Amino acid sequence: MTPDRMTPDRQEEPAAGTLAVATVVFSVCVLTIVGSYHVIAGFAAIIGDDFFRKPKDYAYALDVTAWGWLHLVSGMVVLAAAFTLLTGRLWARVVGVTVAGLSALESYFFAPFYPVWSVVMIALDVLVIWSLVRYARPVSRRLLGTDARR
Repeated sequence: MTPDRMTPDRQEEPAAGTLAVATVVFSVCVLTIVGSYHVIAGFAAIIGDDFFRKPKDYAYALDVTAWGWLHLVSGMVVLAAAFTLLTGRLWARVVGVTVAGLSALESYFFAPFYPVWSVVMIALDVLVIWSLVRYARPVSRRLLGTDARR
């Protein structure tokens, strides 16, 4: 083999690393969008109670202002989790997956108030969870020194 040609092992390693970094950057971008939405929705609910539609006979029908504070705080947590992903640490991925799951759960319970955006937020949260979990294993194996081809 000539030196110009790469072996399959060399081709595989940069691709896995690049793809893993790309998924983390993607997750940071999407979590930033989700967190920003939560903050904006929180401000909208706190400032004006009539912005969101109030459902009748809903088991989790908190006051709209209470939902606003919940969105505001959770939005700030989601934004913080998004930027911790830039550290590249495994615990940051775990925090990202957990926060995205909790954000999806919050959006599910908020769906009667604002259905369209709740569905969009749930879809984005699921996408973040998938992207963080999907490529964590090859990178973790490479960082821990085990064979990634098993």
